Amino acid sequence: MRFAISLLSVIAIAAITGTIVEQGQPFGNYVDQFGPFWAELFRRIDLYTIYGSPWFMLILGFLVVSTSLCIARNAPKIVRDLKSFKEQVREQSLQAHHHKALGHIALAPLDARARVLAELARLGWRTREQQREHGIMIAGRRGAANKLGYIAAHSAIVLILLAALGDGDLLLRALMWAQGKQVYAGSGPVLSTNVLPASSPSFRGTLQVAEGDSSGVARLNLSDGPVLQELPFDLQLRKFRVEFYPTGQPRLFASDIVLRDKADGRLTAATVEVNKPVVHDGVTIFQSGFDDGGSKLKLSALPMRAGASAPFTLEGAVGGSTRLTDTKDQLTLEFAGLRVMNVESFAKPDGTADAGGAAASQSLAAALDEHLGSGAKASGKKDLRNVGPSFSYRLRDAAGQAREYNNYVAPIELDGQLVFLAGVRDTPAEEFRYLRIPADERGEMDGWLRLRTALLDPAARARAAHAYAAIASPADKPQLRPQLEATAARALALFAGATGIKPGQARPADGGWGGLPTLSQFVESEVPEAERQHVSEVLLRILNGSLYELYRISRADAGLAPPDASTQTERFMVQAALALSDSMYYPAPVLLRLDDFRQVQASVFQVARAPGSKLVYLGAILLIVGVFAMLWVKERRVWVWLEPAPGRANATRVRMALSSTRESPDTAAEFEQLRHTLLPEEGP
Repeated sequence: MRFAISLLSVIAIAAITGTIVEQGQPFGNYVDQFGPFWAELFRRIDLYTIYGSPWFMLILGFLVVSTSLCIARNAPKIVRDLKSFKEQVREQSLQAHHHKALGHIALAPLDARARVLAELARLGWRTREQQREHGIMIAGRRGAANKLGYIAAHSAIVLILLAALGDGDLLLRALMWAQGKQVYAGSGPVLSTNVLPASSPSFRGTLQVAEGDSSGVARLNLSDGPVLQELPFDLQLRKFRVEFYPTGQPRLFASDIVLRDKADGRLTAATVEVNKPVVHDGVTIFQSGFDDGGSKLKLSALPMRAGASAPFTLEGAVGGSTRLTDTKDQLTLEFAGLRVMNVESFAKPDGTADAGGAAASQSLAAALDEHLGSGAKASGKKDLRNVGPSFSYRLRDAAGQAREYNNYVAPIELDGQLVFLAGVRDTPAEEFRYLRIPADERGEMDGWLRLRTALLDPAARARAAHAYAAIASPADKPQLRPQLEATAARALALFAGATGIKPGQARPADGGWGGLPTLSQFVESEVPEAERQHVSEVLLRILNGSLYELYRISRADAGLAPPDASTQTERFMVQAALALSDSMYYPAPVLLRLDDFRQVQASVFQVARAPGSKLVYLGAILLIVGVFAMLWVKERRVWVWLEPAPGRANATRVRMALSSTRESPDTAAEFEQLRHTLLPEEGP
């Protein structure tokens, strides 16, 4: 018994683990999540396909056999016990019970017998009597369901485990062996030996369908590889719908589908929602997730290196790829995904809103309410916003190494400044690092792009340095203008990466340094330590002034009015300088901007044929009934011995006793009720 309970505990822990660890994913996902060592260890113990692992099935099989033998051994005894009222007990043995009483009934024994039987029947006792030479023994019992609860609970375990064995991989692999099927190796064409027929009695797989497309084959992920399962119908996705709350959080995921039977061509329209599956031809269709179905993207490639070609346009579909022929690098662009809505939290840890928002003052009661009451309440205020679309892509080099990028389409207000976010990460295990590009007065990144193009142009830098020297030179000291102009030109060149040495590295052929780190390296290598603080402040002041003149020149060359001297322009220039510095280390030759898109969504369905589900439902009902019967129903037995009262005519002496499988205060109260009902006169 203890061993079986231990195995049931192992099954419960395995089920919890299978719920926490997503099953049937590519091994690379687990490597990114757990690391190489633990990912390989977990794979060896079949943690990623735990419900179909041999050890899991072995434990299930052992528990089925063990519990079935337990039922077979105890059921006959329980049945015999249910039929037995134990009316053959000796009257003297009643004195050994804890609950006992002795009294008289002023009736003849036969009349007393009728009265006792009637009262016990009225109180819900089933009775049986035995006539003896010196009296009558009446035996009663209540709570026989306690014994049935044992059979019900153990039968429930057997049914649930049998359903798990039938709906698991064990039956599926037996059918594959009998039919000569095998898993798909992952390369080459799909053969008939890789496809299971639609008549398979049980399976559970996934099916991804894009809007407007249809499919009739599901993918089953086994521990040693995938196998395809033919469905008795073709599933066409008409429309995938997502509905949102006013906060921007999704409230409904639904797929409008059409099912076409392969046998007779009959069409059936249905809607699959989360937690509202559709059952068709014995196959249950669940809304498992959603993905991109090949959305069409139109992009602009903006050069990020000096001497690069002009911006160019690209078109592609999510899931596809193309070569970047307009760059020196041999890069392949892989379109990874498109998200039309991105709901992000802008709340700070202290509960205030980001972007300069201030939290309203709270009363003492409101402050206490944040820490008391329901644990479901959040401790801080939420500030959820939809920041608009984003798209992701990968740039893969000739060696096969890839970086992942994620760019937001619309500007986002952060710290009171509208910025475009361009993210990059080297591996999926890392978080994205974002380049913050300030938006201009029209809410576009064109102003910053013009400034960056001018920064990478030597002629524009020279014009900006000359203009800054003309403005910043003292009128009474014109001889300082050439020196100031040279300093401004040197600062712009260092900032643009046109000169200087990147710390710790030799100068590469195509640039790839600059920004504030190069200025810092220049000061450390060229200026004595005692003067570095002062020189750094002067150099930054010259750089900021020169960048402003460069910005003014870039606007004039584009036919735009000069920037106004406002706080907004000042904040733009501060963020622009930071973004220019970071952009010098942007690891791609181009920055992609999404100009237009046509979204095509895809639904991910889980399709399952699980005949064992009915056994699970029946087992769950039996388990509830059995546990309730064993815990809440007590078996009680009562014995009443009737014999003529010595020395008294027309009187009966009554001796009674009560026993229970579990002693409780209710047992004593029930015995007192019986004693007052059956024994109006107490005493020997």
